[in-house]
Amino acid sequence: MAITPNILLILADDHGYGDISAHDGPSIQTPNIDRIADEGVRFTKFYANCSVCSPSRASLMTGRYPDRVGVPGVIRTHPQSNWGYFRQDAITLPSMLKQKDYRTALIGKWHLGLENENHPCKRGFDHFHGFLGDMMDDYWTHLRHNNNYMRNDYETIDPRGHATDLFSDWSADFIRTYALTSHPFFLYLAYNAPHTPIQPPDDWVERVKEREPDISQQRAKYVALVEHMDAGIGRVLDALEETNQLSNTLVIYSSDNGGQMGVGAHNGDLRGQKGEMYEGGIRVPTCAMWQGNMPKGHVTDQVAMLSDLFPTLCDVVDVPIQHEIDGHSIWQTLQGEEQDLSDRLLYWIRREGGQQFSGQCQHAIRRGDIKLLHNRPFEPLELYDLSSDPLETTDVSETDNKLYNEMRNLFQEEKQKAGSVPWQKG
Repeated sequence: MAITPNILLILADDHGYGDISAHDGPSIQTPNIDRIADEGVRFTKFYANCSVCSPSRASLMTGRYPDRVGVPGVIRTHPQSNWGYFRQDAITLPSMLKQKDYRTALIGKWHLGLENENHPCKRGFDHFHGFLGDMMDDYWTHLRHNNNYMRNDYETIDPRGHATDLFSDWSADFIRTYALTSHPFFLYLAYNAPHTPIQPPDDWVERVKEREPDISQQRAKYVALVEHMDAGIGRVLDALEETNQLSNTLVIYSSDNGGQMGVGAHNGDLRGQKGEMYEGGIRVPTCAMWQGNMPKGHVTDQVAMLSDLFPTLCDVVDVPIQHEIDGHSIWQTLQGEEQDLSDRLLYWIRREGGQQFSGQCQHAIRRGDIKLLHNRPFEPLELYDLSSDPLETTDVSETDNKLYNEMRNLFQEEKQKAGSVPWQKG
């Protein structure tokens, strides 16, 4: 008999690896994210599929590398700065789960297209309550370029309140509603925190400064934005507990890319940040819990990424995948078992405009502990052995020609595989 737990998938925006208290983030307290880790499994080597937003979200929703579904870069309002179009033939996670009678909802940030055909309710979600666009210019007005992208299903709405509170409260309400039904739910809660603008409620900033008198104003605001989100996650978990659904809910927490250091984020000791293919740009805090089905407090160094969550969740609920994907199920790892994925090749891409990119791409590939990266299109390729050099201090591309050429050929093959996939509409 197939198991059909509720699924709560929480994705933060630009939440760096070092900014949870379980990873000893400076001056930060995240008791609710830590609770997920303490009651389940925490990853030390989990990756987003890109160094920026849209591609990672495309991978999460499809189990594919982002350029395989037409999203190599950020989807934006204006055509001249848009670098993706979510393919219509891409099969999404919510559409797969509906085969098992799941009720599917997205609350929060979509960022996979503003077109009618790419509205979340056209891509597998029964319900959408959130924001279609890339970012908010203000957490209180929720506008982007003076456009209102807030929707309740297809209706344009103008709710009052901080976006983080709205998304948390709407999620708790959704959970309470589904406590009364016989259907399992899949709730994808996608915060836009702690993405810029760094705009936490004032009382949260004061709370941090009172607790941490030596903290800088910039860091205090960033910590407050993360802790405010963490408190919202706590309210969502409380709603599961109050409605007696926590024991039958698989909860996963992750982020779409690393933190932006110039606005106060901290990526631990890792090199780099959001927008870069070094570890700090793509390695993210990730944990999961499901009472009675995962070991408590288990820490794994299994290498995995957002695209693996698609096959993992299909594996959990016994939905067969009959089309090509790039992700691998890590359900075995989540149950605390050994899983050998050492030979797999991981691939990252980001296409972007502006002076640093001019429409070209940055990339990375990893096989085992060997990582080849191309951080900017007009810079040389760099090669690192993460087993001996986890902080990427020593580029060995010129000293190990055999390995460099081997990885370069694998990189070339991955680029060829995506060559037939358009990433602009029309």
